[in-house]
Amino acid sequence: MTPRDASDAHNSRWSDLDRPPLNALALRRGLVREGGLWRDVAVVQRTGSTNSDLVALAAAGKADEGSVLVAEEQTAARGRLDRRWTAPARSGLFFSVLLRPAGVPVERWGWLPLLAGVAVATGLSRAAGVDTALKWPNDLLVTVGGEERKAGGILAERAGADGVVLGIGINVSLRADELPVPQAGSLALAGSVSTDRDPLLRAVLRSLEEWYGRWRTAGGDPAVSGVQETYAAGCATLGRMVRAELPGERSVVGEAVAVDGDGRLVIATENGVQEPVGAGDIVHLRPA
Repeated sequence: MTPRDASDAHNSRWSDLDRPPLNALALRRGLVREGGLWRDVAVVQRTGSTNSDLVALAAAGKADEGSVLVAEEQTAARGRLDRRWTAPARSGLFFSVLLRPAGVPVERWGWLPLLAGVAVATGLSRAAGVDTALKWPNDLLVTVGGEERKAGGILAERAGADGVVLGIGINVSLRADELPVPQAGSLALAGSVSTDRDPLLRAVLRSLEEWYGRWRTAGGDPAVSGVQETYAAGCATLGRMVRAELPGERSVVGEAVAVDGDGRLVIATENGVQEPVGAGDIVHLRPA
């Protein structure tokens, strides 16, 4: 037998035995069913961004609602405010889903990333046994060594006139020496009972199917569907002093007191004004 060189070993799908590849066939068998939301689950080894790929497929008419695209590795992943991030291959769940919320008023589509946050937190609490929290609007927080760390995020993008692509990234087995920034975390570092990505992905997608179904049945009403109440209950931002860094180099400082019916964060400022914030970067200024 001719031994492989170092580059061959590095590029092997099995070069890190703690991070086996996802089983696309098993995922499809477990998630795609008659009458269900998920129509297809595709797994690619490497791509720039699953969101960009799925938006392009939707624009070309090659993706239906319920399409799921998963990447073992992303080289040009994007977060909110066009931030870039990378992670080792197979160290997390990096995937996008296409939704076409027909019958829901467009003005309520802004709830989709918050709904996804609820679904991710709910699914992971069941499958990983890790306490998670949500930082408004769409960051997933876990506790590592008594500190809050970001372990995931959600990005929503329009896909034509009738679609939305939700991109979800979750750090699963990321080790301490692999953290891109000290404020990052992972399910493994938070004490997850499992880092097997197959059941974790199934749990998240089943939770997303359940919450999306409730929301659509309620015509996108966040109160009737229970999304607003559940999001608020799991939101680590509420009850804290925060600084909202807004477009136009403006900022608002005060206590985050509510998430309103439009999904905006309501901040009570020192002068008694309650200001709803619909977009911006939120900085937690003190512990809850």
